[in-house]
Amino acid sequence: MNRVYLSPPHLFGREKELVDDAFASNWVAPLGPHVDAFEAETARIVGVAHAAALSSGTAALHLALRLLGVGPGDEVLCSSFTFSASANPIVYEGARPVFVDCDESWTIDPNHVEAELRQAAAVGRRPKALIAVDLYGQTCDFESLERICESFGVPIIEDAAEALGATCAGRMAGSFGRCGALSFNGNKIITTSGGGMLLSNDAELVRRARFLATQARDQAPHYQHSEIGFNYRMSNVLAALGRGQLETLPERVAARRATFDAYRSALGDLPGVGFMPEAVWGVPNRWLTCITLDPESFGATRETVRLALEAEDIEARPVWKPMHLQPVFEGCRVIGGGVSEGIFETGLCLPSGSSLSDEDRARVVAVVRRACCAGNA
Repeated sequence: MNRVYLSPPHLFGREKELVDDAFASNWVAPLGPHVDAFEAETARIVGVAHAAALSSGTAALHLALRLLGVGPGDEVLCSSFTFSASANPIVYEGARPVFVDCDESWTIDPNHVEAELRQAAAVGRRPKALIAVDLYGQTCDFESLERICESFGVPIIEDAAEALGATCAGRMAGSFGRCGALSFNGNKIITTSGGGMLLSNDAELVRRARFLATQARDQAPHYQHSEIGFNYRMSNVLAALGRGQLETLPERVAARRATFDAYRSALGDLPGVGFMPEAVWGVPNRWLTCITLDPESFGATRETVRLALEAEDIEARPVWKPMHLQPVFEGCRVIGGGVSEGIFETGLCLPSGSSLSDEDRARVVAVVRRACCAGNA
């Protein structure tokens, strides 16, 4: 049997046709007509005015922080329950991350955010920004976060790396805050092999992002630089791939949501099995289906089940280890922490790709059910 991957790339649209066009035109270097089109098409789908195609979602977050004036010594609030790429750019700028726990939605807790901003205001302190992470395809409660942050003058950066195609209050992920960041890494709902995008309704912010992302080259016939820039732009070939992927986004979201529903139907009756909840404020894209396993009720630990799946050549992985537990961020301040710690101890991501077959999903289900039966025998 073939290996079942967690979230592999899935090509089934016009990707090859568009990439062939880039090759035929010999426009394979950074920038080009496919980059322009990919930016415009993504901005239209997300519902923002402007977009800059970049080399990664991390680059998008880094530029967002730079453009919002984050610098050495500043504090930036950040979701703790996330991948390290959400927090690393804070350190790139010499700022200090302050990690904020999640609530029962698995996304950042607005109550913690409000309490922290009130306490900071009381002593004349104000975080420079908030990075709110849409987790596993579910958006944060942005109606609450925008209201809170606006009242304290703190800009929001939406890390929508995992959430393209999800919605919150009828708006698309990536459209909230001063700017949003998408990732097109190979495991995301659409991919450009590697890449990302910065999104915003602020034309000047996106113009500056493009400038900084192309080594901050001044307007001159020679190479002249008045400030430090970055090599962060996307190539025309990868943008062509992304355009083909983007055309099939609705089908990809539908497939992943159907996979979540199928897992819930097949495993929901087992003792000790829980599923990442669906927040009332929106519709997630279900990028990954995540379950929790209570070892006492289920009869096996999360790690026992993961290893049982691996023994059958099936890739699964623990949910994100919270940032406040990461050795590299030891000593950083954390607000709360117990909710994400509990999810990390019991949470497991199951294969969820849009190309996952019914047969392969049945293999996953069979292993999980066997582990439960063995533990409860």
